[in-house]
Amino acid sequence: MNNQIGVIAELAADKPCFVALKTLRLRTCQLCSWAPGLWTESLAKRVRNEIVKEKMNVTAFWAGWSGPGEWNFNEGPATLGLVPEAFRHRRIDELVRAANFAHNLGLRAIITHLGFIPENPADPVFHEVVIAVRHIANHLNQKGMEFWFETGQETPVAMLRLIQAVGTSNLGINLDPANLILYGKGNPIDALDVFGSYVRNVHAKDGLYPTDPMKLGREVKVGEGRVRFPEFIRQLGKIGFTGEFIIEREISGPQQKRDIAETITYLTALPN
Repeated sequence: MNNQIGVIAELAADKPCFVALKTLRLRTCQLCSWAPGLWTESLAKRVRNEIVKEKMNVTAFWAGWSGPGEWNFNEGPATLGLVPEAFRHRRIDELVRAANFAHNLGLRAIITHLGFIPENPADPVFHEVVIAVRHIANHLNQKGMEFWFETGQETPVAMLRLIQAVGTSNLGINLDPANLILYGKGNPIDALDVFGSYVRNVHAKDGLYPTDPMKLGREVKVGEGRVRFPEFIRQLGKIGFTGEFIIEREISGPQQKRDIAETITYLTALPN
């Protein structure tokens, strides 16, 4: 596979951010943080110097938001992303702050989860989310940056509908194929027929569909789930995707490290 392979690097205020990448002999990552309080000009300056010194390719800043976040079907719709009105305005401000932080780092884009975007285009909440996203996208546009949405809680059609409704020229998708499966929202290969032209980055993650309709499916190591990576990567090549594959393994400890290392080997061996 000719595309660059990377991992997620956690933003840290008190230590280098890219040690794990160097251990894996990688130079590509998404920088991630769920702590808006860290997003200061002084930290951006330090991390930017580290990026230059270590010659890192940081594709985007993955920006989380404050407040509750329940990654399930029950509480998720009321807690995730920009959809819940109770948290929306605070999170808009935080994502604007993330845009400023990423700009100070010299990055191209920020990424986030928008939440359970309503399927009904006539739902008033859908239009409220469009307005919120447009506000952030316009701020990014002024800085020459893009706003990418990670797939997960919404169907591919709902994601495309939102992108078209927002209407700015700087929107893209961070395609997490496993999330489409874990939430039962779609087949990632077929999803490329819907929004393939907007895909900018891909999370290399795998998973199984839900069998209990009250619980998400189960994440597994790349190659052991239902993404069908050989076919998925071939289809990405057919639509002209040239972005990066960012490995994400949502477990911790030694097994996570082993799985990431094995995923690097697995992906490297796949043809485009």
